[in-house]
Amino acid sequence: MAYKALVAAVGLVMATSAAASTQPVPPAAPPGDAHTLYCMRVEAHTGSRIETVECWTREEWALGDVDVDKDWPENGVRVLNG
Repeated sequence: MAYKALVAAVGLVMATSAAASTQPVPPAAPPGDAHTLYCMRVEAHTGSRIETVECWTREEWALGDVDVDKDWPENGVRVLNG
């Protein structure tokens, strides 16, 4: 009886972890207007391990050769509407 309960528990854990790993990744940044700020993680400055988050408009990100839609799934944090 204990064996069946263990097998059922392990199966439940495996099913839960499989469902969690298949969460859809947003394909692009949320839409906004010209004043919307997109906050994304950026590389830490030399000598620092502290994660940095910068909030800029799409135009400002583009000036730094960053494609907000392409980088959003990995580095996006939040959107601030101006």
